[in-house]
Amino acid sequence: MAIALISLIFIALVTVYFYLTKNFNYWQKRKIPCPNGALPGVGHFWSLITMKVSFGERIRQIYNDNRNHSMVGIYNFRSPALIVLEPDLVKTVLQTKFTSFHENGFKIEADLDPLLANNPFFNYGEKWITGRKRLTYAFSSMRLRILLESVKQVCEQFENFLDRKLSKVGKIELQLKDLFARFTAQVVSGAGFGVDGLSFDEEKETESFYTMGKSFLEPTGVNNFVFLLVFFIPALNKIFRSPFLPKRADRFFRTIISEVMEQRRTEEKPRNDFLQLMADLERVEGNKIDMNVLTSHAVSFFIDGYETSSATLSFIGFNLATFPDVQTKLRKEVISVLNKHDGVITYEALKEMTYMDQVICESQRFFPLVGFLNKICTEETELRGSDGLTCHIQPGTQILIPVHGLQEDSRYWERPEIFDPDRFGPDKKNNIDRFTFLPFGEGPRMCVGMRMALLQMKACLATLLKKYSLEVSPKTRLPLKMVPSTFLTAPEGGLWVYIRPIE
Repeated sequence: MAIALISLIFIALVTVYFYLTKNFNYWQKRKIPCPNGALPGVGHFWSLITMKVSFGERIRQIYNDNRNHSMVGIYNFRSPALIVLEPDLVKTVLQTKFTSFHENGFKIEADLDPLLANNPFFNYGEKWITGRKRLTYAFSSMRLRILLESVKQVCEQFENFLDRKLSKVGKIELQLKDLFARFTAQVVSGAGFGVDGLSFDEEKETESFYTMGKSFLEPTGVNNFVFLLVFFIPALNKIFRSPFLPKRADRFFRTIISEVMEQRRTEEKPRNDFLQLMADLERVEGNKIDMNVLTSHAVSFFIDGYETSSATLSFIGFNLATFPDVQTKLRKEVISVLNKHDGVITYEALKEMTYMDQVICESQRFFPLVGFLNKICTEETELRGSDGLTCHIQPGTQILIPVHGLQEDSRYWERPEIFDPDRFGPDKKNNIDRFTFLPFGEGPRMCVGMRMALLQMKACLATLLKKYSLEVSPKTRLPLKMVPSTFLTAPEGGLWVYIRPIE
């Protein structure tokens, strides 16, 4: 009896092992380089499961270990995935052969996350084309000028918030992500929905858009686990059934969008916000936009506008505090440009702040918020590397683009370990291979909200630097170490600074 039981256990273990490793000769058969160390069931991502590194950091490690190849095959848990390592192949995937790689690699369960399921980032085909067209309409130059009027109101609230805190002390110590999340949450509520997000009202903080964003986007243990399930281990999430957007947030957005859109459809006086632009678009198209789709667009505006912009701003603020010469030079530009525009932040003024563009770009290169891009092959095609490697890609194959690795590779960047905004100066930026710098992606699926993100970030920085200076606080843990369990790059302990009025 005991022998029979042991035999059954042995057979079961062997069966499970072969099930978990059945694809593990996929790249070898295709003569594509593949790193050693793949483990049953998790492939090359054991360090992700044990939360020692993030997914993006693991891709960066593999990139750095295989820079002599044009491509490398890995096992993303049980599934074969291909990392393209050279800029020409990145261009092929994102642009030249876009039709073969037009799907993003993250999928959403529509029944669990109906609002995210209509987000253009997760869509493809006609649904993606329609959604992108609407958002492109909202973020055209003419309409960004309209949205800027709402952003300027937030800039005033931001300045008043800092003035109140500084009114009785010479300096204040703040966590940059917290400070900038208040700003971007207020922009989203005002420029997005035309309502007061209460993000600078600390007495009503629990009711604010800022608190709502933190509830599911802040990198807590629970939020990180949900993110891991939803986006990296969807097979396991079929068991846990965890939505990315909590029911409370789902109800919050549906209620606000429904109420505000009814007002926008009947009011004669136009407003300067995203939902007004959607109401205008309904009149142009002659049809009401489905409320689920409309709310999805609004949630896209919220997530992109709130989280990614505030995180990017926090790294920019840290770099300005770390490099006072850069901060001083940027402040001079801000004050000089604003003086030419009577002290008013205008669309033209922000366009003239070219050194600010350089600082933003270099900060995005130095601290990429998303360390990789993820695409899916949708039709059989071939990739050829400069080293002679050729791979016939089958539909369904995951293609990974190592953003962080490319943006710190000394073959493409002179002294990449140095923070140097001048590398994006007018005399140098044209020499940069744009497929080695991917803060917003590239090609037809490049981030549609990029221009709105840059608009609000530049307005925020101009408001901050014209009156205040930044200095790194001892609370910031140096050298920076990134939280291993997050999707977006986030430093352990946060980025803390002292803020003082300039003399």
